[in-house]
Amino acid sequence: MWARVVSVLFHPLFIPTYLFAYLAWALPTSLEPVAPGGHERFLLFFFLVTSVLPILNIAMFKAFGTVHSFSMPTRRERLLPFVLISVIYVSLTYLLYLKGGMNLNDNFLRFMIVIDMLVVSATIATFFFKVSVHSVTMWGLIGILVPLNKITEVSTIFYLTIGVIVLAGVVMSARLYTGSHTSREVMWGAVLGLITGFSGMLMLFRP
Repeated sequence: MWARVVSVLFHPLFIPTYLFAYLAWALPTSLEPVAPGGHERFLLFFFLVTSVLPILNIAMFKAFGTVHSFSMPTRRERLLPFVLISVIYVSLTYLLYLKGGMNLNDNFLRFMIVIDMLVVSATIATFFFKVSVHSVTMWGLIGILVPLNKITEVSTIFYLTIGVIVLAGVVMSARLYTGSHTSREVMWGAVLGLITGFSGMLMLFRP
């Protein structure tokens, strides 16, 4: 029971919203050019697009029999939903750049590009082998937070980083406990997420 609760609470689709909600509180400049007074509405919009919309699409795939369950246990049935989720994330980033007045000087857009890299890399990997997207996301988050400690003086980010490392272990254990993934799939997900998140931050946030 605990493993399923952990898997749902820290579902990959929720992690970007958790990250930006924290940054809105601890580092408001990360959401520029969104004004601090509009953070709540923007986060709600972001959650609807990046979490609720993909979930609704997966529900549609399930209704039509494309996937058999929300957990999508086989690699093959993950392909189409993952591609669609990648399209949603990349399209949102492009629209923010094209219509939202954001550019690469804005921290939010740069964070979004790193998240897009994680989503797309997990999708590409799935064409070749099944990988734990929970692991990709948790260790991708660590890959984002570690460099963030170097480029900001917000002390709580250090404690958050330690907490996320511990939490990543819990989430990985939960995926193994439920039998959703093998240890190899979990470890490869961790490696892919860490490398992608860390390299993306180095490329986009280097001085």
